[in-house]
Amino acid sequence: MTTTEPTPDTSETAPDPAADQVEARVASRARAISRMWDQGAYLRMSEAEARAFEDAGGSGEDTMILNMGPQHPSTHGVLRLMVELQGETVLRTKPVIGYLHTGMEKTGEDLTYLQGPTNTTRMDYASPLFNELVFSLATEKLLGIEVPERATWIRMLMCELNRVSSHLLFMATNGMDLGAVSMMLYGWREREEVLRFFEKVTGLRMNHNYIRPGGVAADLPDGWRDDVLRLLDMIPPRLDEYDVLLTGQPIWRNRLQGVGVITSDEALALGTTGPLLRSTGYAWDLRRDEPYLAYDQVDFDVIVGTYGDCFDRYAIRLHEIRESLRIVAQILEAMPTGDYRVQDKKVTPPPRARIDESMEALIHHFKIFTEGFKVPEGEVYAAVESPRGELGCYIVSDGSAQPMRMHIRGPSFVNLQTLPHLMQGGLIADAVANISSVDPILGEVDR
Repeated sequence: MTTTEPTPDTSETAPDPAADQVEARVASRARAISRMWDQGAYLRMSEAEARAFEDAGGSGEDTMILNMGPQHPSTHGVLRLMVELQGETVLRTKPVIGYLHTGMEKTGEDLTYLQGPTNTTRMDYASPLFNELVFSLATEKLLGIEVPERATWIRMLMCELNRVSSHLLFMATNGMDLGAVSMMLYGWREREEVLRFFEKVTGLRMNHNYIRPGGVAADLPDGWRDDVLRLLDMIPPRLDEYDVLLTGQPIWRNRLQGVGVITSDEALALGTTGPLLRSTGYAWDLRRDEPYLAYDQVDFDVIVGTYGDCFDRYAIRLHEIRESLRIVAQILEAMPTGDYRVQDKKVTPPPRARIDESMEALIHHFKIFTEGFKVPEGEVYAAVESPRGELGCYIVSDGSAQPMRMHIRGPSFVNLQTLPHLMQGGLIADAVANISSVDPILGEVDR
């Protein structure tokens, strides 16, 4: 009788590398989800991860997701915020953009350089002249031309008044957001006076298409100096009234002081510029640090804050209105005479009066408006200090009459990423104050 040794069954004990990898991946993912949950990072989970977490026994009972916008009066356009709350405390915020996407950058690649300002002026509709200026500066760098001195000073005059109107709009909307309804009326009232001057000079209250490559579309009208002097006399006393109404008001200070604090290092790490960066005490202003136009010939102060909170951001914009008016007063004294656009037939259309008298002028006018003008090959970046920070324009030219690539660095787009930081750990009641202090323009964000 013979016996046979049983063959050991190795199928259950043999290691399965693939299964181990899956198990390790699942465990790692569970640890990551748990860690994010502990940090209050529910908004960072994908829907699948959130469902897996809940299936594993987790729940969202301790926190709540609140959707704010995109149609909300305090978001200054179509901005949506997903806010994760624990009670009334904000744990995390996720800005969601794209509701106003217009494709302006791509559209700009199908327009000639002459048509470009018509497109870019619509991005930041609160300060359209800065959009026109930065596009024109980039185009002029590629062309290698210098605009006449009078055109440079006219550009400065219009842009500083545009900074005033933009900050007055902030004063109005910031007051409305925080319950100071009277401030909304006063801010709109003063801004209206500036817009009337723009209408007289450019023909339009907004989206002017006034600053163009080579200069400006038209010279300043008769009586412009008296109009500007009237603004210089009217606005400063109104700013003093704002100080009485808001700056020294205890409720206003309590609503803004210590709210939405950010430091210089944090602001620089996030790439912020403008009043948001200067509120931290970091004195960075392109008009002084990288002068363009004739800003190195005028005297003005760069206003900075101390605490980096919402109150500092409000106070900086209020004082910047005064500084802009100070610059405008100097421009009145220094405004030179001469051409308002470069006398280069390649770039500048003929005067309107000559078209009725000269066939050559008529042909020149027809060709430059239908075909545009060609720009040498190359790439360039130009930047200006807009009311919201560094506004940049990057253009790549292939030698044709249209940009091969155009990109805009919108300060509102960059500054929006501070919102999760500003709101973390604060109260949901302060969310509106934080959003308002960033002063975003969504037309510039969704390009």
